[in-house]
Amino acid sequence: MAIDDSREFQPLNIAVITLSDTRTEENDRSGQTLVQLAQTAGHKIVLKHIIPDEIDGIVGLLNTLCDDPNIDIVLCTGGTGLTKRDVTPEAFQQVVDKDIPGFGELFRMLSHDHIGTSTLQSRATAGLSRGTFLFALPGSTGACKDAWNFILKEQLDIRHRPCNFAELLPRFAGTPHARKSGTKLR
Repeated sequence: MAIDDSREFQPLNIAVITLSDTRTEENDRSGQTLVQLAQTAGHKIVLKHIIPDEIDGIVGLLNTLCDDPNIDIVLCTGGTGLTKRDVTPEAFQQVVDKDIPGFGELFRMLSHDHIGTSTLQSRATAGLSRGTFLFALPGSTGACKDAWNFILKEQLDIRHRPCNFAELLPRFAGTPHARKSGTKLR
């Protein structure tokens, strides 16, 4: 569980999507936090967008992003709670080819250290669709920081050992990701 300095860092192309009926560019602290954390780590933000909590719109946007050869990772913030308007996990179910159940489990375990049993109200999830990794995070800034600092920062760094998500990207032959020109991972 360390960074292998013999490997060169490879930046990934990331889309950050805020799912909310109330957020604007001026008050979208969670989306802005994810952009800042990803850029500080050396990744490229190719899109930042805010979309309402409408399942059809979310599914359509996720499908478009997964078909885009210039996007490796989609980080979504918001819509993972339990209210009627929280539909991000349901949208993910319509788009994801393979679930990554360990992401949500690990996120809730780590989140417990900060918010206790309230972590049960998070339906953070992740999956893979057509060679693109999708992550659904809660809409709080603290949750986004926890997910990035304790999971995503390492898993999106090709130098992280013993394994990481970044090194899997070139293996998705026949997917839109296999054609992504901006990603030259070794």
